[in-house]
Amino acid sequence: MSPSGWIVLDKPLGLGSTQAVAAVKRNLREAGFGKGIKVGHGGTLDPLATGILPIALGEATKLCGRMLDASKVYAFTVAFGVETDTLDLEGKAVAESETRPSLAEVEAILPRFTGPIEQVPPAYSAIKVDGERAYDLARAGAEVELKARAVTVYDLKFLPPWGRWRAEGVSEGDSTAHLGPSVSPDGLPPPPAGEDIVSEITLRAHVSKGTYIRSLARDIARALGTVGHVTMLRRLKAGPFGGNQAISLDKLNELGKGAPLENVLLPLEAGLVDIPALDLGPEQARAVHQGRVLTGLPHDDGLYWARAGQRPLALVELSGGSLTVSRGFNLPDVAE
Repeated sequence: MSPSGWIVLDKPLGLGSTQAVAAVKRNLREAGFGKGIKVGHGGTLDPLATGILPIALGEATKLCGRMLDASKVYAFTVAFGVETDTLDLEGKAVAESETRPSLAEVEAILPRFTGPIEQVPPAYSAIKVDGERAYDLARAGAEVELKARAVTVYDLKFLPPWGRWRAEGVSEGDSTAHLGPSVSPDGLPPPPAGEDIVSEITLRAHVSKGTYIRSLARDIARALGTVGHVTMLRRLKAGPFGGNQAISLDKLNELGKGAPLENVLLPLEAGLVDIPALDLGPEQARAVHQGRVLTGLPHDDGLYWARAGQRPLALVELSGGSLTVSRGFNLPDVAE
């Protein structure tokens, strides 16, 4: 049977999400798994962004939608003085300002962008306008006007600009693991005075689905009386997946050269660790595997993943003691 599970890639700079999926498919073919394996990703990362990209194989692709809806954690650097049409390094300048904020001003403004907020997505985004992608319209020179949407910024922290940010390498989900040699997870050097003027800032944001970091950077800069654009963007966490589970592109390519798949593949249930498991007996497992409703279960309402032993059976919903199957998993050795 085809493999099922997750490959969590530390996506390098310059590689698109579709290219990353293609690299997984290529390595699987070279490893002798054939062309029939379903492969999908759990959240687009722009080529100019790096970091956590969950890639689902086989039955795990049924969870890609859930992964897209999951919250994400990013680190990003905003350079002040220039706003670009793409809101990042790729675009051309559309606004400039001589104003630079102080460290104290940056720290004071962050609470305004924490919690439920409204933001206008970038014109260069995948949102559809009259059936066409906004970025296609923008590249063709059309005026793109997108409506503000409600998103949530759960946490927004200032990362020390006096610490050197290391953009490459993932080891921990925590931001301090990505600071360069002048900063350690055990202690930060003394910060500069709060009135020091900064030309750029690095922030760590935990955000809901649909949040655009480039828009967040634009709005923070404007609120500080200047303009800005993103010069570094790194995803530190996607849903339950963090840096300690990620592999490099080189590690992925070892698969095509004969390395065992188990060296890089996480089990399907690795994408379910943020919801409770529901243990079922043989008869209950058979019913769930067949998609039947179970009743009289003494559990709280909510989303669960049902299992027989340690083998995932389905993503299920409980309501009033009744269990219904949301997505079933066709994995081997499930009670039938």
